[in-house]
Amino acid sequence: MTKSAPIRELLPKVSKGLLPCFILSAGGILLLTGTVKVLNFLANPQAPDMTDPVFAMQFRHLVVLVGLAEMVVACLCLFTSKRTLSLGLLTWLVATLAAYRIGIWTMGWHHPYAWVAGWINGLDISPRAADLIIGVTSAYLLIGSIAMLWLERRMVQSAKFLKMSCPSCGVHIKFAIQNLGQKISCPHCQKETILRKPENLKMSCVLCGGHIEFPPHSIGQKIQCPHCAKSITLLKPA
Repeated sequence: MTKSAPIRELLPKVSKGLLPCFILSAGGILLLTGTVKVLNFLANPQAPDMTDPVFAMQFRHLVVLVGLAEMVVACLCLFTSKRTLSLGLLTWLVATLAAYRIGIWTMGWHHPYAWVAGWINGLDISPRAADLIIGVTSAYLLIGSIAMLWLERRMVQSAKFLKMSCPSCGVHIKFAIQNLGQKISCPHCQKETILRKPENLKMSCVLCGGHIEFPPHSIGQKIQCPHCAKSITLLKPA
């Protein structure tokens, strides 16, 4: 057994536990922060505001756009099975916000996030402390999303793949073995199907009568009969 074999065996277990937990936690955080941003904007439509130094627009308008983007990514994380897409958008969003924050900091903008004032009222938390909490949360989302993307990529690289025929259109679907049992839309006909382990089909050689077993995705292929060595075409059993 190679050194990478234990890693390949461990990856599905780690992925099964960490990936869903992180995606759900990230989705929950983004849904909360995005909702607070949007609600704060709607509750104070005429509130005075400062001008953003980068985009030269009202800071509260920029914040509500970020809030809407966070809610979109949160919905992908919480309500879809598109893990790679969710992690990719999450990484892009958090990295963009981090770059923006560093940029305005270098321009002399050292204020805490202005929008935190709308939801810390009544809590014994200073704007600076709330800003620190946001920074730590952003670091968690950024580092976690990058780590989970790496883990997802390693999973794909080390995964064993199976093929099955779509029961609706008959086209072959290739999938990783750890996705067995998942319900997906066929990439060809878009009909809902469950990923199942393909069972070998059986046929008799038309020339010698010998029994041949083969996977369903091999139907139509020409092979040499393992018994008589003559060329035959694999056919779906009647």
